[in-house]
Amino acid sequence: MAGAVAVRVAVIGGGPGGLYTAALLKRLDPAREITVWERNAPDDTFGFGVVLSDETLGGIEHADPVVHAALQRDFVRWDAIDIVHRGVRHTSGGHGFAALGRRRLLRILHERCRSLGVELRFRAEAPDAERLARTHDLVIAADGVHSTTRAAFADVFRPRITGHRCRYVWLAADFAFDAFRFEIAETEHGVMQLHGYPYARPSSGPRPSTRASGPQDQGASTVIVEMREEVWRAAGLDAADEGETVERCAKIFAEALGGRPLRSNNSAWTTFRTVVNARWSHGNVVLLGDAAHTAHFSIGSGTKLAVEDALALAAALREQPSVREALTAYEAERRPVVESTQRAARASLEWFENLDLYLGQPPRRFAFNLLTRSRRVTHGNLRLRDACFVGAVEREFGCPPGTPPMFTPFRLRGLTLRNRVVVSPMDMYSAADGVPGDFHLVHLGARALGGAGLVMTEMVCVSPEGRITPGCAGLWTGRQAEAWRRITDFVHTRAPGTAIGVQLGHSGRKGSTKLMWEGMDEPLDDGNWPLVAASPLPYKPGSQIPRELSRAQLTDLREQFVSAAVRAARAGFDLLELHCAHGYLLSGFLSPLTNRRTDAYGGSPEKRLRFPLEVFEAVRAVWPEERPMTVRLSATDWADGGTTAEDAVHLARAFAAHGADAIDVSTGQVVADEQPEFGRSYQTPFADRIRHRAGVPVIAVGAISSWDDVNSLILAGRADLCALARPHLYDPHWTLHAAAEQGYTGPGADWPAPYRAGSRPPRTGRTDAPRPRLSLGS
Repeated sequence: MAGAVAVRVAVIGGGPGGLYTAALLKRLDPAREITVWERNAPDDTFGFGVVLSDETLGGIEHADPVVHAALQRDFVRWDAIDIVHRGVRHTSGGHGFAALGRRRLLRILHERCRSLGVELRFRAEAPDAERLARTHDLVIAADGVHSTTRAAFADVFRPRITGHRCRYVWLAADFAFDAFRFEIAETEHGVMQLHGYPYARPSSGPRPSTRASGPQDQGASTVIVEMREEVWRAAGLDAADEGETVERCAKIFAEALGGRPLRSNNSAWTTFRTVVNARWSHGNVVLLGDAAHTAHFSIGSGTKLAVEDALALAAALREQPSVREALTAYEAERRPVVESTQRAARASLEWFENLDLYLGQPPRRFAFNLLTRSRRVTHGNLRLRDACFVGAVEREFGCPPGTPPMFTPFRLRGLTLRNRVVVSPMDMYSAADGVPGDFHLVHLGARALGGAGLVMTEMVCVSPEGRITPGCAGLWTGRQAEAWRRITDFVHTRAPGTAIGVQLGHSGRKGSTKLMWEGMDEPLDDGNWPLVAASPLPYKPGSQIPRELSRAQLTDLREQFVSAAVRAARAGFDLLELHCAHGYLLSGFLSPLTNRRTDAYGGSPEKRLRFPLEVFEAVRAVWPEERPMTVRLSATDWADGGTTAEDAVHLARAFAAHGADAIDVSTGQVVADEQPEFGRSYQTPFADRIRHRAGVPVIAVGAISSWDDVNSLILAGRADLCALARPHLYDPHWTLHAAAEQGYTGPGADWPAPYRAGSRPPRTGRTDAPRPRLSLGS
């Protein structure tokens, strides 16, 4: 079994990933012939310290206790993070880190490989992978971010390498920080940041400190200095040699370093590159570590991922009957984990790229924002780690005692929402001739009873031709308005404290299609109605080609929105949202991919904005002054040449200047060939950017699935309200259950009187059995 798989193994690259894989494979089968090629000398390495998680260490301990024991002897452990912003330091504890020097890690792995009989060839270029593949059972390409193996088989691996906006340099200090330290420097050239952590303990003396006094050997720390490319150039660091770089960085962060110098190791400024591969193996050649994937250093995952790759690959080779099957199993196991880590790393690096967005936040809230930047650390688990710190952030935010951030009120114009939860607009495709019926009463009524601060209707169409499907609801007749009045009356009388909003829209080129469950975006088999749009472009191949709207038709359309808004006001809605997203009619004017007009309503961003703003102004003029209006935008088209995140800021500013009280920030669905980057809370960075750049309240949407996410986003200042769709389909009482699970009772989540008996989770089993009174150790 295991002994018959991969007898002759070649490893290209002698970094931690390649060495640890070699050691594991040799330990699992001593008969294997394993050779590691490393172009550098044994002690040549770049960077200084390596951070590993407890989870990774647990895997190492289980797989190779000898390596684990050696690591344990050298690890520096600490649990605090210091964040210094505008001279104020805030510390959060309970995090748990372990680090050691990269050279020491390599020596441990060299010793382990030699003791097991792995052949290590230093200062030796490996033969090319294709040649090795002919003479070996397995070739492991652990040759780093600049992998020559990946480049040689680029047509198979199909790498995608993305550069980013910051420059950074790895340096070191000859003392041990007493915490993981983030420090922000606001210079005349722009914002710079320091990431620092200890990797070697002091040989003796008191607890490490950043003060100048102390023992002669004070340990060592990694120091990474990072800044935007334009800041780096403005500061003249692009022209600085290694010595000048070290001196200037030490001066900029003199307080953090206690006046001590920095040192380098052939350190050069570089930009981080995210590496993604469509495939990780080709025949008997497999990518591992940075050759297969990279994750930004700000979440400390490079060596961690490589070591975990090694563990997974060794296990797959032991469990599978052939190399090919083992490599398939290895990738199937690791890819989801790596993709999740890369999403978190992308969120973290983008947070630092856009650090200037948050400089105006109070220092404590800024610290919370930094700690939760990757969306992996949340309000909930940060509270478990350091309840005092989180409690202080909540008090600064204005949370009453015992009140989670999501249950604080929020005011929009004359409307005060009792909490920050919104039931997102969801098309139900269940109306008859545009008239909402019993289904809508039960659907929206149930979610209003479920405790959300605001319940939104689906997109309500302003004309029969503006429907997406025959089942879409409308507000183009008095009968429809009366039906909506029945629903708003129910919400106001049976769910007092819950507001209900209407989303007005027109399908544009995405209309006259089947019900979602019959074929999403597929044209009707019969009974089609003609479509209109900014330009005569079909949504996708096979879709109906819309007519380009004339000036006269634009006027008629504007009046349809106005008439629908008048009916919405009479129907008793508390808030009106104008749908300018998802490729529907108004969105079609905003995107350069769907607006090809050459008149006053097309071309420049201002001209593309003209008609949506005319509609907004006309609706705002008839909508009651005290009632708020919001606008839903697609903040990116997820397609080349389309609306970008910066464009979305411009759009948001324009609508805010014309009276929008908040921007509901969604993304995509504008063009059929979009390439969205799905993931947890994946749309929230766009809301965050608009909130801080445009200075307007935002509603965040997009794969927000837990109340912990909502608390995190609100408390970090990335959103003012959070709209959730699918969680409310799964659980109409999602908000009330979130309150119960957090032990919250208060005005932000008031249970309807008939439901109060259910405000505690039901018991699910016997709880009165006697507890063990005696536990015997083994």
